[in-house]
Amino acid sequence: MHVILTGATGLVGSGVLDAMIKMKEITKISVLSRRPVKMAEDVKDPRVNVIIHRDFKTYDSELLSQLKGASGCVWALGISQTQVGKEEYVTITKDYPLAASKAFQTLATEQEPFNFVYVSGAGVTTEPSRFTAIFARIKGETEMALAEMRKANPVFHASSIRPAFVDAAHHEAIKPYVPTPNLVHKILLPVLGPPIRLGLRGAWSPTEELGHFMAEMAMGRYKAQFTQGKDIQMIGELPILENSAFRRLAGLDRK
Repeated sequence: MHVILTGATGLVGSGVLDAMIKMKEITKISVLSRRPVKMAEDVKDPRVNVIIHRDFKTYDSELLSQLKGASGCVWALGISQTQVGKEEYVTITKDYPLAASKAFQTLATEQEPFNFVYVSGAGVTTEPSRFTAIFARIKGETEMALAEMRKANPVFHASSIRPAFVDAAHHEAIKPYVPTPNLVHKILLPVLGPPIRLGLRGAWSPTEELGHFMAEMAMGRYKAQFTQGKDIQMIGELPILENSAFRRLAGLDRK
């Protein structure tokens, strides 16, 4: 099985790449990245193909030919709203994944639908108010647009997942590769990490399990379990999984 990954140099994407590499049923991993991916270089796995891609709004025939045969994608490319201005945040968070979704639909067939997994976040809403934070509004708008795409194309199986406290504390394999946290995160992690891991586990998104779960989503698994409920919102045929849904389906709350 051939899968695509973006955001492989980030915290979430590093967890997904590690999971994909460990999954033997995945026969090819196409990583779209603006720069070389150190984990991919170090692992020396012939299944991993890093494609240097500068413009995430454009997908020409040459690039799509390299992605031919792919049946899913985890879109982990993203940035904090505190790191860029609003216009750039919209470009990265909304315009990029929607452009990719439009292009990747051409990879789907009736026999092999394309599974597009959008990494959203806890607190995102599809029903914003005037007080809604930028990140929550823009990611919600992206989810709504993906729902429209899925409605228009039945072989484009888009979905969204909203991780909460994404944490690599117990994920040794990716620690050499994750970005250095900024000063605020360096201060908050030792304070917030232990109580969330021990007492607020419903908000905990450990990268090893999260990465594996999202890789499985890109492979088309769990679809029968994506039904409207307290932690899964259905926008038409688009499932939006809250963090508790990921934990429940991944079996984390039984541990």
